[in-house]
Amino acid sequence: MKTNSNNQSSGGLKLNYKRTFIIGFAFFGILLLWQVYDSWAPTMLTELFKEAFNTTNERDVQYLVGIMMAIDNLAALIMLPIFGRLSDKTHTKLGKRMPYILVGTFCCAVAFPFIPVLFHFHNLAGTIVMMAVVVFFAMMYRNPAVALMPDITPKPLRSKANGIINIMGYIGGAFATVVGLVFSFSKYLGTKDNPNEYWFNKTANIWLVEGPFLVASVLMVISALVLFFTVKENKIAEEVKGDMELGEKLAAIEDSVANDEDERMSKANKTMLLLILAAEFLWFMSENAVGTFMGNYTIYFLGCAHSSSLINTIVGGVGSVVGFLIGGILAGKIGRKWTIFSGLGLAILSTVIWIICSYTVPPITSSGFNVFPIYLYFVWFIKGLGMSLVHVNSFPMVVELCSSKKIGKFTGFYYASSMAAQTLTPCLLGLILLPKFNLDFSFLPIYSVICLACSIIVFAFVKNVKPNAKNIKKGLEALDVED
Repeated sequence: MKTNSNNQSSGGLKLNYKRTFIIGFAFFGILLLWQVYDSWAPTMLTELFKEAFNTTNERDVQYLVGIMMAIDNLAALIMLPIFGRLSDKTHTKLGKRMPYILVGTFCCAVAFPFIPVLFHFHNLAGTIVMMAVVVFFAMMYRNPAVALMPDITPKPLRSKANGIINIMGYIGGAFATVVGLVFSFSKYLGTKDNPNEYWFNKTANIWLVEGPFLVASVLMVISALVLFFTVKENKIAEEVKGDMELGEKLAAIEDSVANDEDERMSKANKTMLLLILAAEFLWFMSENAVGTFMGNYTIYFLGCAHSSSLINTIVGGVGSVVGFLIGGILAGKIGRKWTIFSGLGLAILSTVIWIICSYTVPPITSSGFNVFPIYLYFVWFIKGLGMSLVHVNSFPMVVELCSSKKIGKFTGFYYASSMAAQTLTPCLLGLILLPKFNLDFSFLPIYSVICLACSIIVFAFVKNVKPNAKNIKKGLEALDVED
């Protein structure tokens, strides 16, 4: 039977899984891009800076790598709120968000494969400029793409919807990781113990480093086309208008939200927003530090092949998918606050295990490489599970505090907080890793757990407000089946 948008008459809300899955193609493209970018860019920059400064010690240039990765995030910090506000005020036949998604995706897909080409020919300036171009267009579509889900999903259902969106994103990340594995196994990458095998070599086959970027670009374009041809933004917004109004009444907030542009937030809602954003800042300080430097930790500190880090990413992704599947359900039972609190606890526990094992488990060498530590696979699974419980509920908590007219703006707040962290943390950790401080990459998990511990302390002050769930359909009733 076909769903009627006036679900008030039937006494409840239900999530349209099919439509939410399709909207997830936008996030598929986002994580696909960033998985490739974060997996390869830090090591590319490390090799280029080592050549530019005529050094063989990778620790000498990590602060520069951190600065370059931070500049990308600083640009995002500025642009994400801008594009969020612009898309809020945009009205076209394609909708509010779709024009930004299409233009940003296609321009990004064209520029992305030129990063490894310029790197391959040792062009430091060209590589940095092309990274900047990619970041600009990625920011053009990231905020509108993420805002599309809460635009057409009632507030009480957004944690479940966000779980589906994130699963789609991690499928994109898995695509990128698998492709990277194929090319890494070619031994285009080496380690500090095998300098002659480094991929920073003009005689190497350029397609070995170009491949992941090119595949990512093609899949990004496909994901944008799927979204364009299947999601009619204006039509859907009109169909779900009644559900959105009911969702406002069931929102998990202390006070009603401000509907008018000039109307101020209540003190309780503003306090809740600031606490969530502060905690988010701290957990992204942790996550981005690990995401930025884990590849270098694997190659330069563990002495393992780059492919080992990519396999570990897949294991973490499996844990994340589990978390995305249960995160919305768990939030419905214990509330979003305690679900996030539990996730942060799991992330802290896994990182503490990482620290202990890194000092007690001796390395094993095989065929010139150290064997990637088995305990890290366990750590990454638990860490992925924990942080997915955090991410699946934190974004809905932020956009819960605004009306439908301000979703792009509040999405901008969410990403401004995360990007501020991702701007600061690579620079800070890169400076800490300078040789004069007598610290090496073994400090990475210690830094990570300190940031996580601070985030859970801040988040403890967020109030746990549960929605009135009696009108939310469950089980088979929650499936939205169309003729």
